Amino acid sequence: MTEIRAPIVGSVVAVNVEVGDALTPELVVVLLESMKLEIPVEAEEYGVVVEVLVAVGETVQEDALLLRFDLA
Repeated sequence: MTEIRAPIVGSVVAVNVEVGDALTPELVVVLLESMKLEIPVEAEEYGVVVEVLVAVGETVQEDALLLRFDLA
């Protein structure tokens, strides 16, 4: 199982995937906001979402676990 983590401290503005969704490289899975800037968090590999660990409105710390996925 592989993970996607937050690159920066921020608020979750959007979660664009659900469990079972397919991931492709460069797909924006979570959108964070930090200091009025939007930071897209992208998938880097092909896979299938197994677990989403954040929700819109939550504040995450740098390196926080956002989601887990299995490689396709």
